[in-house]
Amino acid sequence: MDKFDTLTRSRTMAAVRSKGNRSTEWRLRPYLIQAGLRGWKVQAINLPGKPDFIFLKERVVIFVDGCFWHGCPSCFRMPHSNKKYWQDKISKNMKRDKRNLRKLRALNWKVIRLREHQLKESPIDCINRIRTKIYGLE
Repeated sequence: MDKFDTLTRSRTMAAVRSKGNRSTEWRLRPYLIQAGLRGWKVQAINLPGKPDFIFLKERVVIFVDGCFWHGCPSCFRMPHSNKKYWQDKISKNMKRDKRNLRKLRALNWKVIRLREHQLKESPIDCINRIRTKIYGLE
């Protein structure tokens, strides 16, 4: 059972923004700076999926996905109320993510998808994945 009434839950969910999110994008920024990674932009150009970070010269894009909104297999918990709506919503988000991944790869972009929990639990591993893509160490 939801601990909030319908109106409060609706307001809470509506307040979640697709860019500038503190649990995802704002969490990665200081790690990029601390790691000495330069040349990135935040949502600077029109690309499929509107990547959170873009390394133009290296043609690398980074998405930092919220675990709930993108159906993380480790963290996602289906809400008990309005299940049909949420199943459809999360399913559409995941399909859109795959479609955008294919489009970006077709445009010769390297794509990194980080999950919110990965950034919280092991930011060093996330930075190492980014370095690997940027410097072509794979």
